[in-house]
Amino acid sequence: MRASRFFISTIKEAPSDAEIVSHKLMQRAGMIKRLGSGIYTYMPMGLRVIRKVEAIVREEMNRAGAVELLMPVVQPAELWQETGRWDKMGPELMRVKDRHGRDYAIQPTSEEVITDVVRTDIKSYRQLPINFYHIQTKFRDERRPRFGLMRGREFTMKDAYSFDRDAAAMQQSYRIMYDAYVRIFDRFGLQFRAVAADNGAIGGSGSHEFHVIADTGEDALVYCPTSDYAANMEAAEAVALSATRCAAAQALTRTPTPGKAKCEDVAALLGLPLSQTVKSIVLTVEREEKGAVDKEVWLLLLRGDHELNEVKAAKVPGLSGYRFATEDEIVEWFGTRPGYLGPIGAKKPVKVVADRTVANMSDFVCGANQADFHYTGANWGRDMPEPIVADIRNVAAGDPSPDGQGVLAVQRGIEVGHVFQLGTRYSEDMKATYLDETGKPQMLQMGCYGIGITRILGAAIEQNFDDKGIIWPVAIAPFVVVLCPMGYDRSEGVKAETDKLHAALQTAGVDVIVDDRGERPGVMFADWELIGVPHRVVIGDRGLKDGMLEYQGRRDAAATPVPLAQIADFVKGKLSA
Repeated sequence: MRASRFFISTIKEAPSDAEIVSHKLMQRAGMIKRLGSGIYTYMPMGLRVIRKVEAIVREEMNRAGAVELLMPVVQPAELWQETGRWDKMGPELMRVKDRHGRDYAIQPTSEEVITDVVRTDIKSYRQLPINFYHIQTKFRDERRPRFGLMRGREFTMKDAYSFDRDAAAMQQSYRIMYDAYVRIFDRFGLQFRAVAADNGAIGGSGSHEFHVIADTGEDALVYCPTSDYAANMEAAEAVALSATRCAAAQALTRTPTPGKAKCEDVAALLGLPLSQTVKSIVLTVEREEKGAVDKEVWLLLLRGDHELNEVKAAKVPGLSGYRFATEDEIVEWFGTRPGYLGPIGAKKPVKVVADRTVANMSDFVCGANQADFHYTGANWGRDMPEPIVADIRNVAAGDPSPDGQGVLAVQRGIEVGHVFQLGTRYSEDMKATYLDETGKPQMLQMGCYGIGITRILGAAIEQNFDDKGIIWPVAIAPFVVVLCPMGYDRSEGVKAETDKLHAALQTAGVDVIVDDRGERPGVMFADWELIGVPHRVVIGDRGLKDGMLEYQGRRDAAATPVPLAQIADFVKGKLSA
């Protein structure tokens, strides 16, 4: 490839709407151009990266036994209505009508379509297991698209769907896909971590997320450095920080705390550690019964230095579909405004849920349900009934690992892949069955597996950049080697040696480009450092007189002189390393 025949469109300054490093660098490097909110044109340089990502994914999916097909972007509403997701998906699902007024969805995912394919064509246990995948455009109407390809509205995703006879076979298919994902991310050359996750709106019984490690990541990943335990913050189990509850040693005392509505301020006023305080969070669940709306108010209790995990809270029996209570509801049920709430003496009955740690606390501080007052010396059983106990908090670095093998650490990550055990979530709704050995119909067990193809680009950059630009891993770089000749159009010697090296590297299967644009050295170097090509060779008359060329890796601080006769083998050695 020659640069003069390619399209290079680098710019010095990123557009003002670019918020994070990957968004800025991809636009500056001419890899993407914004067309509309959350919608981008993939320029030639960026498309080369996408195609390399797709090639690795496709090779490993095929190796794992998955079969490629291609499902449509526009899908009939009837399929989504069968599973209930036409209404449940909310405004993120882009809905359109055709000229006949029929409803369609612009697909964000394809569980319904693939289940329809399978229920039509898979009849017997002899056809199982089967795993279909495709690499296709998706659209999710994000309320606030941002961060370039990291949270756009239109994107490319690989989604795969396995179908099995029973739960054990489904879990085996799930393991095969999990292992394939590990190989894929290893081949990308990215630091990543697979963590246990919550299934969320997609449903099912278990899942893992794959995250690229990056300080700028949106997600908190929890892991134990001395064991295999890993989960995202939503799913990480928080154990009680004390194994047992100590006996009460203090009397319950209503203590003045004028103007101190936050646990931090109350602790400072009383000269106590924040960990001795308990914070209150009030939730409301509304249920319609016989045409009337019935309200149920819940009080959730956390240690003063802990944070509520909203996903875990929704899993407490009876709290599905909760919302945070309004101030009017809080005053009606507790008799005071927020800041002084607690489990003792509520005005109206409430259901009390204590986090595991709070359930083992004694002599703690909590709100007295009266403005400017808190209780000290509060104890379960003696001063208030025993609560419902549940894991409802986020873990924190230093907490005991749930597997008992050490303590937890937290790092940031960017989610780029997710594998789910769906079970019969979709096959039941869509009546997708097969006939077993006895001729009886059985529900198909399903798994699904996604990788954000275009999101990989942003995640890779967030992990690999410096003040000069992008640093691509070799496997997904737009070009692996760039040859930078000094005076290609003016020196026959430079041109001859450049063309010779270019041909030798191409013959060896190296993805190499020659910058024959005639740019000044500074401009040439700056462009390729911004674009992030991993390896650079400079050819100039001065070096050729001494029989030397200059090699520099994208992460190297300085160039390395290499004898002309050895340069091709030297570069190939760098690539194989």
